[in-house]
Amino acid sequence: MRRIHWFILAALVAAIWASFAYLSLDLALLWTAESRSQMGRYIVSFFPPDVSGEYLVRIGHGTLETIAISAIGTALAAVLGLVLALPASGRFGAAPRAVTRLVLNFLRSIPELVWAALMVMAAGLGPFAGTLALALHTAGVIGRLFAETLENAPTEPAQALRLSGCRPALAFLYGTMPNVVPQLVAYSLYRWEINIRMAAILGVVGAGGLGQMLYFSLSLFQQQQALTVIIAMLLLVVIVDGASAWLRQRLVD
Repeated sequence: MRRIHWFILAALVAAIWASFAYLSLDLALLWTAESRSQMGRYIVSFFPPDVSGEYLVRIGHGTLETIAISAIGTALAAVLGLVLALPASGRFGAAPRAVTRLVLNFLRSIPELVWAALMVMAAGLGPFAGTLALALHTAGVIGRLFAETLENAPTEPAQALRLSGCRPALAFLYGTMPNVVPQLVAYSLYRWEINIRMAAILGVVGAGGLGQMLYFSLSLFQQQQALTVIIAMLLLVVIVDGASAWLRQRLVD
């Protein structure tokens, strides 16, 4: 085992070195006098942040839009993911399981930014495109998690209900779902926490929210306004991370 560990470590070091060599990366360029001077001037240009009343109102509107995009996108993804997770867990046979797993793999293999670019072309600029992009990608991720949860759920309660004459659908509803609902909700909350950050990033391609404000500010070289947006995004992520972690812990307990 010790030899295997050393071999894995050597392989990782060789892969990292080969990556640097192939990409011609030179980290020393970051520490030249010219680079330090340019980075210093650029960082200083962000201060002080723009805290004017009019701009803070716009920040508040963008924050609410970002929360709405992430919440609705996650809710739609949870519904679609659950619908796909039922056949993906093998409850309707091998063929539906293979097809739905292929659909889930397709949905989550396309990044959110690519989905957002496609949705912007289909639905136009704005939060609707961002919501659809998050819903499609998250459905692939959350559907696979839901399917794994349903596969690993204990079968004894549902079997006992079926043996007592209960219909299969009711046996699943009352025998399986109570055991997996806390885990499904915990997965949904965790993905919502991730989608808060992604909703802010999707604005780069015109999907609304704080990300779009940040993109416009940086494009117009309004660094002070951009810093205000970055601070708002940081505070939003911290608050949502804490609330989501607390809710997940309560559900698990």
